[in-house]
Amino acid sequence: MIKENFIKLYENSFRDNWEMKAVSDYETDISFTFGEVAYEIARLHLLFDRYGIKQGDKIALVGKDCARWCIAYMATVTYGAVIVPILQDFNPNDIHHIINDSDSVLLFVSDRIWENLEEEKIPAIRKAFMINDFHCMYNAPDEYKALTLNELDTLMKERYPNGFTKDDIRYAERGNECLAEINYTSGTTGFSKGVMLTGNNLAGNVTYAQTLDLMFPGDEELCFLPLAHAYSCAFNLLAPMAIGSHVHILGKLPSPKILLKAFKDVRPNLIITVPLILEKIYKNVILPQMSRLTMKMALSIPYLDEYIYSQINRKLTETMGGRFCEVIVGGAAMSQEVTDFFCKIKFPVTIGYGMTECGPLISYSNHNFFEPTSCGHVLKDIMDVRIDSDDPYNTVGEIQVRGENVMMGYYKNDEATRNAFTDDGWLRTGDLGTIDSEKRIYIRGRSKTLILSSNGQNIYPEELEAKLNNMPFVMESFVNMKNDKLVAWVYPDYDAVDNTHVHANDLPVLMEQNRINVNKLLAPYENISKIELYPTEFEKTPKKSIKRFLYQTL
Repeated sequence: MIKENFIKLYENSFRDNWEMKAVSDYETDISFTFGEVAYEIARLHLLFDRYGIKQGDKIALVGKDCARWCIAYMATVTYGAVIVPILQDFNPNDIHHIINDSDSVLLFVSDRIWENLEEEKIPAIRKAFMINDFHCMYNAPDEYKALTLNELDTLMKERYPNGFTKDDIRYAERGNECLAEINYTSGTTGFSKGVMLTGNNLAGNVTYAQTLDLMFPGDEELCFLPLAHAYSCAFNLLAPMAIGSHVHILGKLPSPKILLKAFKDVRPNLIITVPLILEKIYKNVILPQMSRLTMKMALSIPYLDEYIYSQINRKLTETMGGRFCEVIVGGAAMSQEVTDFFCKIKFPVTIGYGMTECGPLISYSNHNFFEPTSCGHVLKDIMDVRIDSDDPYNTVGEIQVRGENVMMGYYKNDEATRNAFTDDGWLRTGDLGTIDSEKRIYIRGRSKTLILSSNGQNIYPEELEAKLNNMPFVMESFVNMKNDKLVAWVYPDYDAVDNTHVHANDLPVLMEQNRINVNKLLAPYENISKIELYPTEFEKTPKKSIKRFLYQTL
């Protein structure tokens, strides 16, 4: 059991960092110090008391990422209630289901999402609060009248007649073994399940982050990944809140243009991202320059190549704010070509590995010790790993883990929980890979997406897609077996088509050339027999992984 109590981490941090900036909405005047966050939490705790909320009760949270989203989350867990963060990208029926399945009794929600929900389909919700100012905008018919914001202000003055101070911070006495969060996954292979995370699971992630010397009090961080996802929540909210760093919530889709401006404005000290962001930078900015004949010639000259790579590193670092110590990539596998390039130019990038069921972290290495084909060392003294293989160093098998970060199980789903663990208590990750003698993890693919060729060879479609996605005019791809042959469906990069004045009718010819070129990089049993154009982007999870189960019948 982790020594630090999850809730006490924040009781101490809010006192220690009282006057420092805690969380802000990017490009607005909405900003809170740690003391102001603690004040807002105290207000919400009064609400919870008034409405009879008990420790262990479930409170759902769904809406656009913003500073008050963070406050609602922190108020719930520090009260001792169980937070149920819901991805705003879920459709209304899924949101209804999650609210009901989780037994939530209160709801924090944004106005845009509330407009599409139906009160009669979430009968257990007593009251719903608007995220933007926490006013009550729905009161169940059998519930007594909700407090107005003015009445809440009066209650605060009565409770704290001399003003709310750091000495007034007193949070729930609740052990780390208790349930703290139910996070509903949005996976690539089917319907979501409620992952039960304890205070110990979350504290394991936070306290490990505190040991890395990557984030410090007063540091600036930019959050552009969805906070309802375990990866972003742990390292864009929970860790900074415990350490004393200042998080800027982007609050909009992170297009390259928007993101680069935000990097320049915020100048983050640490960057938490997913592969898609770096892959776009590589493909759209770096690769076109590297493909020029003069650049190719210059890179073939000894010593000049090192200078060119150092200049690319410098310019890229400046573009991303110029102050970060490291870029941590997680949430999905990154293209090996992209990984190799960033390591070649000595860009401070590293790739971690985790899953919602571990809240999320399983492995990580500092960029100085990162092996380009791995996803880091298993967390020392926190997690352990084994490979379901006779030769875990050389033969691929399922990655199985155990340790402080591993979930309690799936909420009200005993069968799924039993299936998630081995008979001797190891969590089945569903990922395939190997480990080395230093317990670095090397991932090959998902067990559920593994394709077995007619001659018995294992094919990992994600590896083929990564190579295909770096071909000209390919935005994204999906590889599957059709009539015993590998077929790739490609959504074209229409911006590149327009910029190069290629006619859309020429795309089939260009894709055929891509097929020929990518097959040169593949083993014969991996060769793609055909590329078919797909009309729209593939539907994805919040981690930007394709929801593969939707396209198995293509």
